[in-house]
Amino acid sequence: MKNKQILGFTGLIASGKGSACKYLIEKYGAVPVRFSTPLRDVLDRLYLEQSRDNLQLISKILRENFGQDLLAKIITGDIEKIKNDLLVVDGIRRPDDIKYLRHLKNFLLVAVDTDIKIRFKRVRSRTQNTDDQGKSWEEFLEEEKGETELYIPELIKQADITINNNGQREEMFQQLDNLMKEING
Repeated sequence: MKNKQILGFTGLIASGKGSACKYLIEKYGAVPVRFSTPLRDVLDRLYLEQSRDNLQLISKILRENFGQDLLAKIITGDIEKIKNDLLVVDGIRRPDDIKYLRHLKNFLLVAVDTDIKIRFKRVRSRTQNTDDQGKSWEEFLEEEKGETELYIPELIKQADITINNNGQREEMFQQLDNLMKEING
């Protein structure tokens, strides 16, 4: 890769954004950058549980008090310090999240699109947040209406690339390999 390439991932809850990023990290040596990292850092310092509710609340409080683009500023600053040629940004949820990223050279917004029933099944099988496994369908649907999820459909429409993740993991990985071939010329 000649220049730093930044792939920003967006998608609804449990669409496979994290799995896509993990694959690129493991296979291509990408450096991960996550919008939730500063939020998780704050929750840790406050000795609070890293539940989805707490992540959403701390995000809302910080953005309301320090600007809607606060996390975008943090992430962009972090990216500029990283020397690696390939970075993956996980968890892009709002138009303000890409406000600064769009100005970075070689930034691509990648949407991961997955059927809602598949996403619900995935949520219940993972341990990313402390409250995922026991979630009911109704709770999941309520989270879909959460403030952090409201703008994702709009971002998906703005994506430079869309990855379909309704099939097996290997099918998504093949799409990512094709993307990397295209990027590398």
